[in-house]
Amino acid sequence: MVKKVSELLLVEDDPTMALLCREYLHDQPCHLTHAETGEDALSHLQQEIYDAVLLDLTLPDMHGLEILRYISEQQLPSEVIVVTSDCSMNTVIEVMQAGARDFLAKPFSKSRLVTTLSNCFESKRLKEVVNTYREELDRHQFGGFIGSSLAMQRVYRVIESAAHSKATVFITGESGTGKEVCAEAIHNQSERSDKPFIAINCGAIPKDLIESEIFGHVKGAFTGALKDRDGAALAADGGTLFLDEICEMELALQSKLLRFLQTGTVQKVGSDRLEAVDVRIICATNKDPLKQVEDGAFREDLFYRLHVLPVLLPPLRERDNDVIEIAQQLLTQYAAEEEKAFNRFSEDVELALAAYPWPGNVRQLQNVIRNIVVLNEGAEVTVSMLPAPLDSDMNSTSATNQVGQLNRPSTTSGQSLPFPRVMGQGDSLSTQIRPLAELEREAIEHAITLCDGSIPTAAHYLGISAATIYRKRNSWKNQ
Repeated sequence: MVKKVSELLLVEDDPTMALLCREYLHDQPCHLTHAETGEDALSHLQQEIYDAVLLDLTLPDMHGLEILRYISEQQLPSEVIVVTSDCSMNTVIEVMQAGARDFLAKPFSKSRLVTTLSNCFESKRLKEVVNTYREELDRHQFGGFIGSSLAMQRVYRVIESAAHSKATVFITGESGTGKEVCAEAIHNQSERSDKPFIAINCGAIPKDLIESEIFGHVKGAFTGALKDRDGAALAADGGTLFLDEICEMELALQSKLLRFLQTGTVQKVGSDRLEAVDVRIICATNKDPLKQVEDGAFREDLFYRLHVLPVLLPPLRERDNDVIEIAQQLLTQYAAEEEKAFNRFSEDVELALAAYPWPGNVRQLQNVIRNIVVLNEGAEVTVSMLPAPLDSDMNSTSATNQVGQLNRPSTTSGQSLPFPRVMGQGDSLSTQIRPLAELEREAIEHAITLCDGSIPTAAHYLGISAATIYRKRNSWKNQ
C-alpha cells in the first residue's frame, strides 16, 4: 500500500537546524517546505494547505506565537509542533493553550522528530475520518430525500454505493416512502446521469398496453397502432429504466422482460426485428417480492435476476427524527407556493406529527401539510388546524396525558415523582437524592438549548427519538 505523502512546513531561521531536519526526514513520506522568516511562513500558509508545521518560536521578524495564533484564528487544518530551546514550563503552557499539538526541545534526535511527526499525521488522519463520518451522520438532505435519522443515513450510503455500479437495483418499501425518489437519486449520481431517466408504473398501465409501453410497437401491430412507436426501453437507451410496482406485471410479460435483461435486446410488439439497447434497470415494489414468488405471482428466475442490489426504504414511523424536518420543509415550500405566511409549528402540533404513525408515509404527510396551508391563515400552525385523523389523535393523546397526570404521585411543589417517597427515613435522603425525572428533564432541556432549540438535533445527540422529547415536554406543560 502506497503511503500518502504529507505536506510539512518547517519554519526555522537557523540554516544548520533546517538542514538537520531535512536529513532526518529525507526517507519519510512527507514533502518539506522551508520558511526562514515569519512573513515567509505566513505567505506559505495563505497559499498552501499543510498537514503539519514545525515552528521555531524565535524568528528574526516576529515571535512564533503570532504564527501559531494565526493558524488557530484562521482554523487552518495544520497540526503545529513547536520547536525551541526555551523549555520553561510557562512557554510550554503558553504554546499549548495557543493551539500547539506537541513540543520539541532543541536539540532533539531523529527518532524523537520522526515519532512526533508520525503521531501528528496519524492524529490528523483520524480527525479527517471522524469528521467525514460525522458529516455523513449529520446529512439532513440527500438526493431528494429529507431526514437525518440513522435509518436514512444507511439508505444514503447504499444509494452512493449502488450509483457507481452497473448492477440492477431492487427497491422495496411501503407506499409513499419515496421509491421513485430513490431511483432518481441513484441515476443522478451514476455515470448515466446525463442520459434519460424513464419511469414506468407497471400497476397504472392497462395490461394490454404495458408491453407496448415498455418495448414499443410497429404500425398495425394492434387496433390503434397507427404508426411505429419506441417504448420506454428504447427511450432510456444509455440511461436508466425504472419499473415501479414490478410485481403487478403479468407472468407472460415477465418472461419477455427476463429475455430483455439477458440479451440486452428489444423486440417491438408486431415486429420480428431485435434492437440492441443499453439501459440500467431499477425496479420497485411495495409488496414482499419473495412472498409474490412463493404465491406464483412473480417468476423466481426474474426475481433473482433483478434482486442484485436491494434497497429497503424505512417507513416514516421508523425514521424517528425526520417527520418534523420533512414537515418544516414542506411547510416552507407550500407556504411560498400558496403565498401564505406560515413558517412554524406549535409545540403541540409537533407532538401530534411526531406521535402519529403515518400509514401513508411521506405522501400522506405532504397531503396533510398542503391541506393545512391551503385551508388556514397565520404564521404558526396550531392544533385547531390539523385535519383528520390527526385532530382526533391529538385529542386522544391529550386525554391520556391528563389521566396519567391524575394517577402520578407528586411532590408538594406539584412536580411528578417516578415513585412514591419511602416513609420513615426523614427528609435527609430527599435532599440528597434527586428524582430521576428531574435529572432527565434537565438533561433534555440542556440538550435542546445547546442545539439552538432544535428538538430533532437534540434527540440525535441524546440517542432517543424526537417523538419521546415531544411527549415528555407535553406532559411537563400539564404539570
